[in-house]
Amino acid sequence: MYKKLHAKISSLYHTQAPATGIGLFRILFGLVTLQEICFLLYFNHLIFDPIPYLDVEFPMIPFFLCIWTIVACFLTFGYHSQKAIIANYIFWLVFVSFTPMQRDFDGGFDLFMIGANLLMIFMPIDKAFSIDSLRRKLQTPFQHYSFYSKQQVSVLAYYIPVVVCLGFLYFDSAIHKMFAQHWRNGLGAWLPSSHPYYISPLDMNWLLNNEMLQKSIGYLILAFQFSFIFLFHFRKLRPLYFIVGAGLHLGITLTFNIYPFGIGMLIFYTLVAPFSWYKKIGALVTAKSTALTVFYDEQCPLCCKTILMLNHFDILNCIDFKGAQTYASKYPELNAIDETTLLKDLYALDNTGKLYSGVATYSQILIKMRYTALAGYLLKTPGIFQLASKIYRDIADSRTRLTCDSNCIITDHTSIQPSLYDQIFTPATNRLEKYNTHKITKILLILLLLQLNSSIHYGLFYRLKPDIKPTALTGLISGISNSIVNYSSVFLGITPHALYLHDHFEGYNHLIAITYTDLQGHEKWLPFVTPEGRLQSPNWGRVHSMWANIAVTPNIDNHRLSKFIMKTTAFWGIKSGLDLNSTTFHIKLKKISSPNTWIYNLLKSNLSGSWSTVGQASWHGKDIDISLPTDINLL
Repeated sequence: MYKKLHAKISSLYHTQAPATGIGLFRILFGLVTLQEICFLLYFNHLIFDPIPYLDVEFPMIPFFLCIWTIVACFLTFGYHSQKAIIANYIFWLVFVSFTPMQRDFDGGFDLFMIGANLLMIFMPIDKAFSIDSLRRKLQTPFQHYSFYSKQQVSVLAYYIPVVVCLGFLYFDSAIHKMFAQHWRNGLGAWLPSSHPYYISPLDMNWLLNNEMLQKSIGYLILAFQFSFIFLFHFRKLRPLYFIVGAGLHLGITLTFNIYPFGIGMLIFYTLVAPFSWYKKIGALVTAKSTALTVFYDEQCPLCCKTILMLNHFDILNCIDFKGAQTYASKYPELNAIDETTLLKDLYALDNTGKLYSGVATYSQILIKMRYTALAGYLLKTPGIFQLASKIYRDIADSRTRLTCDSNCIITDHTSIQPSLYDQIFTPATNRLEKYNTHKITKILLILLLLQLNSSIHYGLFYRLKPDIKPTALTGLISGISNSIVNYSSVFLGITPHALYLHDHFEGYNHLIAITYTDLQGHEKWLPFVTPEGRLQSPNWGRVHSMWANIAVTPNIDNHRLSKFIMKTTAFWGIKSGLDLNSTTFHIKLKKISSPNTWIYNLLKSNLSGSWSTVGQASWHGKDIDISLPTDINLL
């Protein structure tokens, strides 16, 4: 097995692909991280305070979240990418493992993000759409941008993250699903879509009422997850797996209120997309002809660096930059301008032959680049244009020029530390290359064994445990396996993916909401659970998990429920401007149904129905009195 895997790794090691997909993946990964940080900032008192607003145990949390925001921005823009991704990994690890996030506010994709983060440390995330790639170009400012070819990377940079983060996850999840009756009945997607706590505001009842379609979707998910790791890499099957997988995760994002999980999985399909698609999309969106030709002084370091920067952000290839000394004589419009005057400014010609100079050139560049057109038009507005012209003139007149012919190359010796990817995939000798391929093979085998340990331990033995006679040997093996899972879960993100199975929905026949009585004696709904039973925006993602997966479950524990009633009433009560000490909160309950067999109009039935008051809560300073039935599950 090892020899076959090593031979495959060695073959893929030398196969090249464009870096476009990885650059796009880095940007999307950074944006997903940013939205999650914004969510944590908004709900930081609910998530991190023992008693929201009233007992603040971690006052520095917002400060560290702001630091994390800077790191995520660096990652998104590809600035110091290697350092940013390592820092990002540490932040995910610390916040997930050492705060209440994992215990009470599991985002459903935290460990997945940790695993992806770790792999990104070894990926060429700085090769495309990054400031780091521009910094490398600026090391040789007098080298024309046409000298730099589009970056190519090993296809292993695409395949390994997809195999580990998607392939392992899907296969493990499919094993767990086979033990759930509603999944075996083809209703794995239908049942959570019919539960009020889990759905988005989109009305999908018309889709849920088609039994054959719902069962087809359920069985398609099972077939897709079982086969993905074995077949996705085949060239002819990649478009199929991309369409099905991206469609499924887009559906999760739109129809469920666990959108971070859906988006976090969806962005991985930038790595699954066929490589030829990026070339075709690039040919489709880039300009077919030059919209503007810009002339610059080839012996001005500032001009050369400016041109490299402008070209770097001209991703649609709308602008052509030419050296004035070399090309100006070939354009009649520039012949009337003497060389001294020509070299004082940036000049530009559009397709109509109109000539621009100075700030007007920059304005036209921004407009012709299309996606920056708004900034270009703003630059032309009275007041801004005059101010920009003054600043431009001061800089242009004080710049220095070098005595150098048009072909000279002067290098900025400021070094940029090579990434871990470069150290692994661009070795100095063949011997080191062979060593690296063996190292990659061994690491993949270790990851495979760790995933198998998790899948077998929780996907098979845990499910079959009641039928297995316990012995000293099985107890020892189980203990060792469980310890390994704990470490691989925390640091590598390898964890059981037993999501929305029978043990989650079986007996989940009730909803709980909270209302309060205002000063006028009117009963109002806390901005949390709606009268239909939906979780109101922005109480999605982690807050949804807290309420729908921990506080309210098929077997409600009063102590656990009381804890989250306390947190929710304190957070939303204070955020809504209520005086907690003079407000009475009412605990409401509504019956729903979570069957294993298909029922027409189940969602509509679960959204309707009446609520009954089963308890109340009142605050006295930092203490809360909560009265609930002894066993709320029997109501």
